[in-house]
Amino acid sequence: MIKILIVDDHRIVREGIKKIIQLETDIVVAAQAKDAPEAIRIISTTDINVVILDISLPGMSGLEAIKDLKTLKPTASIIILSMYPEERFAIRALKAGASGYLTKETAPEELINAIRLVHSGHNYITPFVAERMVTELQNPTEKAPHERLSSREFEVMCMIGSGKTINEIAELLSLSNRTVSTYRTRILQKMDFKNNAMIMHYMLDNWLLE
Repeated sequence: MIKILIVDDHRIVREGIKKIIQLETDIVVAAQAKDAPEAIRIISTTDINVVILDISLPGMSGLEAIKDLKTLKPTASIIILSMYPEERFAIRALKAGASGYLTKETAPEELINAIRLVHSGHNYITPFVAERMVTELQNPTEKAPHERLSSREFEVMCMIGSGKTINEIAELLSLSNRTVSTYRTRILQKMDFKNNAMIMHYMLDNWLLE
């Protein structure tokens, strides 16, 4: 039996995933968590085979939590299930230790296939991600400027590029306005940008906007 931990800050999403899994005879939802600290506590005491993990979690992001989850349970496979398109976070997630990346628009049967595949010891990689990984291997020194950002900084940059305000980002990520402003300052410094308009232009030029 494949035992699943679902980590998402929206209960309706967790329940939706649970309903999909309940239709299968070889997979069961063993636990649910609303944020990364709760997931870390659960995985340290519960028999978990596969973690279905969102990126946009309050406080610690899903990408930041991967290392802790894998340290506590090296045998557990992690699938990122996110609202963000693959081109934004898939490579980062796989480099951090995830075994697969799916968007929340994924068909239910694709999620089930991914769960079984990663549980068997394989990675779940779409053709798009495979192509991007090959490109990186062929051009290891040609890294995009935004790859200098931390996972949380990149997430904040994506939100700024999508037109969200500091207040909106703070509310979505359960952070203070001051913390988000600090992230923005770091992004501008690392990317050598002067304002939000430069962020938006960069994201458009690099196909990072939805």
